[in-house]
Amino acid sequence: MKERSPSSPHGLLILCVTSLKMYHCSDCGESFTESHHLKDHKRIHAGEKPYVCSQCGKSFTRRSNFQIHERIHTGEKPYHCSQCGKSFTCRSNLQQHELIHTREKLHHCSQCGKSFTRQSYLQKHKRTHTGEKPHHCSQCGKSFTCWSSLQIHERIHTGVKPYHCSQCGKSFTRQSNLRQHKRIHTAEKPYHCSQCGKSFTCRSTLRQHERIHTGEKPYHCSQCGKSFTCRSTLRQHERIHTGVKPYHCSQCGKSFSRQHTLQMHEQIHTAEKPYHCSQCGKTFTDQSYLQIHKRIHMREKPYHCLQCGKSFIHQSTLQIHERIHTGEKPYHCSQCGKSFTRQNHLQQHERIHTGEKPYHCSQCGKTFTSRGTLQIHERIHTGEKPHHCSQCGKSFICRSTLRQHELIHTGEKPYHCSQCGKSFREQKSLYSHQQCHTGQKPYICGHCGQSYIHSSSLRKHKCSNKAVSS
Repeated sequence: MKERSPSSPHGLLILCVTSLKMYHCSDCGESFTESHHLKDHKRIHAGEKPYVCSQCGKSFTRRSNFQIHERIHTGEKPYHCSQCGKSFTCRSNLQQHELIHTREKLHHCSQCGKSFTRQSYLQKHKRTHTGEKPHHCSQCGKSFTCWSSLQIHERIHTGVKPYHCSQCGKSFTRQSNLRQHKRIHTAEKPYHCSQCGKSFTCRSTLRQHERIHTGEKPYHCSQCGKSFTCRSTLRQHERIHTGVKPYHCSQCGKSFSRQHTLQMHEQIHTAEKPYHCSQCGKTFTDQSYLQIHKRIHMREKPYHCLQCGKSFIHQSTLQIHERIHTGEKPYHCSQCGKSFTRQNHLQQHERIHTGEKPYHCSQCGKTFTSRGTLQIHERIHTGEKPHHCSQCGKSFICRSTLRQHELIHTGEKPYHCSQCGKSFREQKSLYSHQQCHTGQKPYICGHCGQSYIHSSSLRKHKCSNKAVSS
């Protein structure tokens, strides 16, 4: 039988008939070409979800959606890309993926000109311009620009983690998190830094790492203007201003601004240190601490200061160091207004006002405001001097004394008087010298009221008085 051409009257009639949407929804007026599509659609209004997953209990209005969902549990991916061989659970994802190879982006934003492979992606993107968030969480009221983000968010309330690792059984709320987790078992790191060659398990970590090389810090604090390489670090920083500590220890009630810090703290109660260094046998409460520790053995310092080139093992240490160049001191004492570069320095300072000395020496009972000072003091009892001079072999209780001693060998005098230019090896010697210019005599005898520039002069005065009185 001869095929009718679409250009003929009969052909046009056939096309028109087949494209008619004869089935209408009485609730919202939407039309459909087939009756079973209308039937599926009506379930949205009725709230009916007759297709239930036997694995996780999730329900669906359409059989096709249910069948696609089941592939999460079975791992089946029947749709394959002819270009690169990548597999997908549903045809629409394959079609979207194929556009990567053709680079075809047919849908354009009239506001900013950005192009997209799908119209649905364009519609979602437009909400960034309008600020529209039409999908609302019934539990907490939080709003989202797309339905999928709401569904993932709702798992926080339900506790549902539908994506399971076949290797260790760990569960995840997102499929992307499961894929990333699986790379721990396979040791796969497919994302490589073009600058230093370092590899990563996920693209987002690579992007964040690349900012170390570029110096880009796109996330800015609205309170103090400080910038950060990643959004999560900005959120943590903002808690300095708000004082919010949302993570609470169920054992002792102590609160923390970071979940990670809480998890580390909880291991104090359990005394568990499951992560072991294969080089020296040292154990750690957290895997990230083990990874940082390994850099000591490898002599790796991946974080570099763009100002002076100094390198650091930790990113946090680099951030603290950068404050030397910027002069930033974000931690302020509410009692006297003094500012500090580190939060622990502020906490230690506040004990001056409260008189608190929580660290006690088990040998002599002496108390201290900081753990570090206690550790240095304990070496008086043990005789330990762990800091050695590479020039003469002399040993010291604390690192600062070693640094001061090393200046004898180098002849360096880094502390300069702004009045006369005289240089000093120690900062305290500079302070004492500066009082010659100011005329200040801060050391006062309690018996006769006589004042001295140096504490040593006051001590000599007191000794002479004792000799006279005796």
